[in-house]
Amino acid sequence: MHQAIIPIFGAFEAWRDQARAFALSAVKPGDIQWSRPNGSATLFNESPRDLASSAGKLTVPKDFLNLAADVVCSAEASAFSLLYRVLLRLQEDAHLLANPADIDVHALSKIAKEIHRDCHKMKAFVRFKDVGEDESGRRQFASWFDPDNFIVERASGFFARRFADMDWTIATPKGTATFIGGHLTFFQDDAPAAKVTDEMDDLWRAYYASIFNPARLKIKSMQGHMPKKYWKNLPEAALIPELIAGAEVRTHAMREHLPSEPHRNLRKIKAPDAAVPSQDETFASYAAAKEAAKHCQRCPLFANATQTVFGEGNLEAELMFVGEQPGDQEDLAGRPFVGPAGKIFEAAMEAAGLDRQKTYITNAVKHFKFTPRGKRRIHQKPVAGEIRACNVWLKHEMDFIRPKTLVAMGATALQTLTGNGAGILKRRGQFEQLPDGTRLLITYHPSALLRAPDPDIAAKMRSEFFADIALLAKT
Repeated sequence: MHQAIIPIFGAFEAWRDQARAFALSAVKPGDIQWSRPNGSATLFNESPRDLASSAGKLTVPKDFLNLAADVVCSAEASAFSLLYRVLLRLQEDAHLLANPADIDVHALSKIAKEIHRDCHKMKAFVRFKDVGEDESGRRQFASWFDPDNFIVERASGFFARRFADMDWTIATPKGTATFIGGHLTFFQDDAPAAKVTDEMDDLWRAYYASIFNPARLKIKSMQGHMPKKYWKNLPEAALIPELIAGAEVRTHAMREHLPSEPHRNLRKIKAPDAAVPSQDETFASYAAAKEAAKHCQRCPLFANATQTVFGEGNLEAELMFVGEQPGDQEDLAGRPFVGPAGKIFEAAMEAAGLDRQKTYITNAVKHFKFTPRGKRRIHQKPVAGEIRACNVWLKHEMDFIRPKTLVAMGATALQTLTGNGAGILKRRGQFEQLPDGTRLLITYHPSALLRAPDPDIAAKMRSEFFADIALLAKT
C-alpha cells in the first residue's frame, strides 16, 4: 500500500507530483492511501519518492488541471483517489471530461461545485475588523470564517486583489491567510473565532436592516444562502431573529403605504380598458385620429412602450417621410426622429436645403419595441403582425396629409407602403409609383448608418443617404 499525504496549502502541486509518480509507475488507484496531514497513515507505507523512476509521459486537457485545482480543496480524502482514477482514464480517453454522464466525471463536477459554493460563501461572509496598528502605525484588520473545505488558499487571491491596500488576516479552523505589505502567506494552525467589535459593525447592521424585505421573507431560503454556522462572525446576524419576528407587522405597514397613483413616468400609459379603434373606423379630423391612436391596443407593443408616437409636421405637406418605429428617445419624448437617427436625418435635410417644418414625418409602427439589457432598452425589429396592426394609423395619416411624394426610409416602411420590403439595396435612390399615383422614393433608414459594422461602409451609406435626400430638392 502506498501512502500519499496532501498538505493543506500547496495541495494541487503536491497531488500533481505524487499522482504523476504513481501513474508512471503503473500504480493502481486501489493501492494508494491518500490523506491530509495527521490523517491515518500506517508504518512501512511506500511513498512516491520510493518508486523507481519510470519513462513515459502523461497528457491531460487543460480543463482537467482547472478541475483538479478545485477538487483538491475538498475535505474528503476520497476526492484525491477519484482524481487519480480519472487521470489514468484520461490516458485512454482524452475526451472523457466531455461526457457529463460518466459517473466519475459527474462526481468530480459535483465536488468542484461544492468548492465554488464554499468559496462564494467565504467572499460573501468575511467581515474584516479593525484590530489596531502595527509598530509602524499601519492599521491591521482580521476576520474569522468557518469553511466546509480547505479553500483558504483557493479563495484568498480574491481578497488580495480586492483589499490590496490593507494588511489583513483571515483565520479559519482549516488554515490561516495573512496579507502583510502586499505578501500573501499561509499557516496551517487552527484559529478559533474571536469576539472583536469595531465601528463598522453598526454600519453592517444598518445596511442589512435597510435591505431586509419582510414581504419576501422565506426563512428556509434565507438560511440556505446564509447558513447559521456563519452567523457567529456576522455582526448583522444579531438582527435576524428580531427582523423575522416583526416581518408580518412590517409587511402590513408597507401595504398600507403603497402609492395610490402611478409614478409620473407611467401616467402616459393609458388604461387597459381604453377604447380600441377598429380597422374601418373613420375620423372627422386629423386631431381625432391622433387622439384615438393614444389608446391603441391593436398589438402587444402598447403594454411596454411609454406612449404612442404619432407623426408630426405640416398637415398640408407635399413631402411625407415614413420610418420604421420610434426609438428610445422618441418613446420618451413622444415625437418621431429626435434621437441619434433623427440627427442624421436633419443633417441630410439641411444639406439638401429642405425644411423639416414644411414636411410631415412619421413611422410605420407607433410604439417602441425593445429588449431590456441592464438599464438600456435595445431596439428590436417589429414583426409582420405588428406592422399590419399599426398600418391603420399610417393610412389615416396619409388620408389627411395627402402628400405628393412619400419617402420610405428602411425595409419596414417599404414593406408597409408597397407590400414588398425586399431588395432595398437595389431599389434605394429610385422613385417608384404607388397605385394611387403617389411618388415613392426609397432610401436607407438613418439608424442603419449608425449600425454599420465598418467605418468605410458607414461612410458610403451616409453619402448615399444624403444623395437620396438631395433628390427630393431637385424634383
